Amino acid sequence: QVRLVESGGGLVQTGGSLRLSCGASGLAFERYSMAWVRHTPGKNRGYVATMLWRDGRTFYADSVKGRFTMSRDNAENTVYLQLNNQVPEGTGVYYCGVKITSTGHFGSWGQGTQVTVSP
Repeated sequence: QVRLVESGGGLVQTGGSLRLSCGASGLAFERYSMAWVRHTPGKNRGYVATMLWRDGRTFYADSVKGRFTMSRDNAENTVYLQLNNQVPEGTGVYYCGVKITSTGHFGSWGQGTQVTVSP
């Protein structure tokens, strides 16, 4: 089965940076689009970023555009999310997911990695 494992979260001050990683197994990674979402305290999960497998195009939520960068290393079966110039509102648990061809939705979310941004 598909398994995704997020890592790289931690505590950072406002304006600081982190790089999150998501290792994938159980799929032909290079043929799948990937996404990042986050769950912030008191809120539902929100969309963060998507990367299409076919041409590498990326899409970002307005709240993170210009500050976050999504990338992938197909040789390592890993997708990354570079978080720059962070703000306290960026605090939350970040999850990666894969686009499931049978449903057209993203799923197989990992356990998540906690990001805490202090003032």
